Amino acid sequence: MASIELSTDERGVTRLAMNRPDRHNALDRASIDTLQGTLNRLDRNTRVLVLEGRGASFCAGADLDWMRASVDLTPAENTADAMALSTLLETLDTLPFPTIAQVHGAAIGGGAGLVACCDIAIAGERARFAFSEVRLGLIPATISPYVVRAIGPRAARMHFLAAERFDAPEAYRIQLVHDVCSSDDLDLRVREWIDALLAGGPEAQAASKRLIADVAGRPVDAALREDVAERLAETRAGKEAQEGLSAFIDKREAGWLAESR
Repeated sequence: MASIELSTDERGVTRLAMNRPDRHNALDRASIDTLQGTLNRLDRNTRVLVLEGRGASFCAGADLDWMRASVDLTPAENTADAMALSTLLETLDTLPFPTIAQVHGAAIGGGAGLVACCDIAIAGERARFAFSEVRLGLIPATISPYVVRAIGPRAARMHFLAAERFDAPEAYRIQLVHDVCSSDDLDLRVREWIDALLAGGPEAQAASKRLIADVAGRPVDAALREDVAERLAETRAGKEAQEGLSAFIDKREAGWLAESR
C-alpha cells in the first residue's frame, strides 16, 4: 500500500493524503522522504494543496520504532534525520500556492508541526493535538519555528512544557487552527475554503505569501515602506492585476476564476 495518495482535479486542487493508517500516519525517515519528494514533484498547475491523513488520525507525530532506532545512529545520522524533517516543514511552509490542513483525529508533535506550516488549518471538532515531546525526554525542535510563529511564545511555553493533549477549540483559541467544525462537515468546510481560495489570483496569492514572510517582524521604517510600495507598483502593472481590475469594472468573473469552474 502506498504511503501517500495524491490527486489533482481539473481546477488545480491537489489532495495529498498521508496513508499509513495502521501507524496513525506517524512520520519516519521513509515517509518524510516520500512526502518531500511528493511536494517537490507537485503538478505545476496546482492552485490549492489540501494535506490530510487516511484512517483515524491526521498524523500522530514521530513513529516510535523510528525513535527507538535512533539510539543506534551516529550523531551525524541523527542530525541528517532531523534535517530531513526540517526540510520537509520548510518546503511545505514556502509553497507558492495556498495550502490547507484538513485535520481529524490526532495531530501530535510533528503532525501538529505540519498543521502550523499550512496557510489555513481546519479541524473537525473531535481532533486532538499535543506537543508531547518532553514526556519522551525530547524537545519539539524542528517544528518550533512554525508552531511558535502560529501560537506565540506564551502559549508555546504552556503546551511544550506541560505536553498535555488539547482539543480543537483550544487549538482554535491559540490560533494553531483557523476553523473548527463538526467532524461530519469537515469535507464540506474544506470545499468552502477551496472555493474561496480559487477566487484569488494565483500570482497575487504567491506574492502575498512572500510579502507576509518578508514583512513579519520588521520595523515599519523607510526601507520597509519603500519595499512594499515597489511591490504594489510592480503588481499593479502586471497582467493578472489588469485582468482582475477589468473583470471587476466589467462585472464579470476574472479569467482565473472562470478557468477553475
